Amino acid sequence: MRVGIGYDIHRFEEGRRLVLGGVEIDGETGLAGHSDADVLLHAIIDALLGAAALGDTGRHFPPDDPQWKDASSLDLLARTLALLGEAGFAVENVDATVIAEQPRLAPHIPAMRQHIAETLDIAAGRVNVKATTHEGLGAIGRGEGIAAMAVATLREQAQTAEIDTRA
Repeated sequence: MRVGIGYDIHRFEEGRRLVLGGVEIDGETGLAGHSDADVLLHAIIDALLGAAALGDTGRHFPPDDPQWKDASSLDLLARTLALLGEAGFAVENVDATVIAEQPRLAPHIPAMRQHIAETLDIAAGRVNVKATTHEGLGAIGRGEGIAAMAVATLREQAQTAEIDTRA
């Protein structure tokens, strides 16, 4: 078993749509970013890549590469799953927390879990998404952005490829 941790944060930006966990939340200001700025999926991607010792989101999907401009983070997650498979790993589970003062996320969490599970080709029961606030403290508490943390576990497949740990 391998364990990885991920973290991401984005500030709000007028004129952008808000996407979290692959779910568009209507009527809310979106997050600044090169892709769709899905902070939850970015944290999950980093956790998955970290568990496999494959670097981070910026290494595989650099923000200065036009190829990723406005990209769906669900597509980035699917590409990450392919990288994991090539390296000989399968996803065991994902646990993530979104930190935001607003919007209220509880009604959207079942759909987020389903999108993540489908993209990772695992049962929804292996994906957990939680939401909390920052209790009014700091930039997130002032409503300037949203952050997310994630932990992922991977299992090695029978024929694990060699991983270049020099990167």
